[in-house]
This record gives sequence, C-alpha cells and structure tokens, in this order.
Amino acid sequence: MKLEELIPHKGLPVYMTQSIIWFRQDLRMNDNPALVAACEQGDVIPVYIDDDTVSDIGQPGGASKWWLHHALEDLSESLDNKLIVRRGNPKDVLEEVAAEYDATHIFWNRMYEPWARERDASIKAYFKEQNITVKSFNGSLLWEPMQVLKKDETPYKVFTPYYRNGCLNQPEPRFPLARANVTLHKSLPDNAKNDIAALALLPTIPWDESISKQWTVSEKAAGSKLHWFIDNAVNKYADDRNLPSVRGTSQLSPYLHFGQISPNQAWYAIHDAFQGNVSGRGVDTYLSELGWREFSYYLLYHFDDFQTQNFNRKFDKFEWRKSPSDLKAWQKGKTGIPIVDAGMRELWQTGYMHNRVRMIVGSFLVKNLLIDWRDGERWFWDCLVDADSASNSAGWQWVAGTGADASPYFRVFNPVLQGEKFDKEGEYVKKYCPELSKMPKKYIHQPWAAPSDVLSQANITLGKEYPEPLVDLKASRLRALDAFNDIKGG
Repeated sequence: MKLEELIPHKGLPVYMTQSIIWFRQDLRMNDNPALVAACEQGDVIPVYIDDDTVSDIGQPGGASKWWLHHALEDLSESLDNKLIVRRGNPKDVLEEVAAEYDATHIFWNRMYEPWARERDASIKAYFKEQNITVKSFNGSLLWEPMQVLKKDETPYKVFTPYYRNGCLNQPEPRFPLARANVTLHKSLPDNAKNDIAALALLPTIPWDESISKQWTVSEKAAGSKLHWFIDNAVNKYADDRNLPSVRGTSQLSPYLHFGQISPNQAWYAIHDAFQGNVSGRGVDTYLSELGWREFSYYLLYHFDDFQTQNFNRKFDKFEWRKSPSDLKAWQKGKTGIPIVDAGMRELWQTGYMHNRVRMIVGSFLVKNLLIDWRDGERWFWDCLVDADSASNSAGWQWVAGTGADASPYFRVFNPVLQGEKFDKEGEYVKKYCPELSKMPKKYIHQPWAAPSDVLSQANITLGKEYPEPLVDLKASRLRALDAFNDIKGG
C-alpha cells in the first residue's frame, strides 16, 4: 500500500471559517486528523510553537533539536513556506494568532505527557470562554490509553495482557486519512524558513555533521523507510532485529516521535502488504513492538511520574553509586567493554543506537556500574534523534528492573556473551571501535583476555590504544546482586 492511496476523511461538516492547526508532534501532511478537520472548516492557519514554558523534562535534547529543525523545514515546504513559527507561551501565541487572522477554531492532535495534558486542558478551557472552538484528536497512537483498561477499570501493568487482551480486543485502530487538501489563509506571510532558523535549534558547533549523513529528515523519507522495511526486512525481523551489524529494523522511531509518519500508517501498510495475514513470526513481532510503543505511552499517561520515578517503589531505597568518571567513560564509549563502547559511539556519531545494544549498554551502566538509570535516560534524551518521553523512560526502567513488566534486576546482561551471540564476527564493534579492527574474532569482545602476542599483532596496548575494562564483569555482577538483595524485601 502506498501511503498516499488512503481513504479520505469523512468527519466534520463544512463551515467556511478560519481555523488554526497547532502542529506539535505531528509534523506531517498525510494521516493528520487535526489538519484534515481544520481543512474541512475552511481556510487554514498552520502554527508551530516552541513552548518556552516547559520545564527541562519536556525540553528537547540536542539531537532532537537538530531533527526538529529539519522536520519543521520539511513541513514548511509542504505548506508553501507559510507555517507560522513562534516561541513563547502557547496560550498567548494562539490568542495572538487567532486575533490576527480572525480564527474561530483551533485544532490539534493530542499529546500524552502529563505536563502537556495539563497545559492543553487549560488552553482548551480558556478558549472555550473566548467562544473559540477547540477540538483535539488522536494522531499519534493506535489506541487511546484511557480506553484500554482491565475488567476492574484499572490500568494494565504487564505488557502481554495489555496488548493481547486489551488492545487487540479493542475496535481496529483508525484507518489512515488521505493527505489533507489545504487551503491556506490568504494573508499568511511566507517567512517560515527565517522563523525556524530564529529558534536556534541547530548546534553552534558542528557535532551534527556525522548525524546529518545518516538521516533524511522528511515525511517522504519516513514513507520510504517503511516501504523498504516491508519489502526487505519485516519477514526476518524476529531474528535480524537483534543483529546490530544488519539492517533488520525499520528505523522509524524518530519519524514516529516527531509525527512524520503515524503508527496507523505503519500498522495498515503492513496489514495490507500481507493481506491481513499478520501471524508470521517476523510480522507479528514487529506489530507487537508497535504495541510496546503504545504501552510506553500508556504507562506515562496513567502514572504521571513514570518519566522520573521508579515505577517499582522499592527501588527508592536502592543505593546508586555516584561516579562522574565512570559515567563519563560510559558516555564517551571508553569503558573497555567493546560492544558497550561501540554502542555509545554509534549513539554519538549517528544520534541512534541499535535496540539490542541499548539494552546491553543500559544493563552495564545500571548493574555493572550501579549508576542510576536516570543518568542514562538523560544522556539518551540529549543524544538520541528518537528521544521520546515515553519510550526512553520505559526502556530505561525496563532494563533497570524498576519498571512495569521489567527485566528482573537480577538479570544482568553479560556484554561479552551478548557480543559473541549477536555480533559473532565483530563487525559492529570494528565499525565503531576501529582500533580493535585487527583483533581476532575469538577476542574481539574481550580483548583483556587475549595473550600479549595477540594484542601486539593487533597493535593494541590496553590502557593506551584501547581502555582497560572499568570493572570486572563477574565481580560487578555479584556486587549488583548483593545490592539488589539489600532491598529485596522492601
């Protein structure tokens, strides 16, 4: 199925009015419920607001700002460079724009972060008092989190029953809408490009050069990635998703976060490609991964402090280590553990990290180094182009053992065994740790175990060309288990 070949939206009756569409995490023209509704009302006034009232927890990190800049440019181009771009308090900006263009309606697609829900409810109430109609839509999730509950009307806390019993027994997700037929307000200026630049989202130093080579930030690129994945990788997804040297994943996560593609488009494109038969192992596994994304937002919606507090409260008693030097070594990919270092360097160079490796580096930080998962979450938040309030915190809480349906704390990923299993030839390690490129396969994941003559032939002196391990893996695992036992009965 081609994304542009989708059924038209049949929704609101047509009244020729001026309507604001407030773009947020939905920077696309296709399958955009709020935009379609605005178009059906009449002339459209497209607005993006850089909300400067949000606390640090809601402000995008460096890599996200880079992506946002280019995503806004792509959206602006689709809107004839007439996207209104402002910075400030959204209520104030919307009020100014509504007055300037005589807008009678404001449309947006919902956000689910606690701070955003509170902000949006306040804005909706305010404009209702001003006799301006405000309507919000679900443009970013397959299932609304408030609609999927257990029989006792309480939220699920375990993924499988949430997805299999809760979501899949709901009505089918909304079918994607056709590309909006936009009639822009005739008085809109065409200076969006300058206004986007004025947000100063791009870095002042060129750390983004290598990231720029990895990604095409556009709605069209999102569709191309989805179709490539369906044609080449989804059938093998269950196995290849674990191999960091293979392109076995969709790499759609940043596009999904910024709304350059919707999960509905991915869901139905896959169903259509397989004519509704989605029971194949690879396809079912991928759809369940979309379900995990839903579950992350579900947890963030139902548990307001999920992004910053242990979901499992007994971990509030856990004594995390404070070691700025170990944290810095981890951030820079200089831990002396090859697959951990490769992952952290991939993150820095590409703004992305393979999902299997995210689990490995997370386990190493939290369990082998005993450093608080929130320190890892904040680093990912700043460095990932797909940094997402829900998925990032859910992923870290899962690997730390503190979250809902989490990997138990006593499960400590052994990075050597993980590397030998999922990067058998060491291709991934050698790509991001080129100083190890001459290490033989036998020792590529544990160079400290190599005899001196092997290290010499590979031009490696531990502590010089490549670091000594920060910790002994076996001893640090036992230390983690002892620390867990201290709070086990809590």
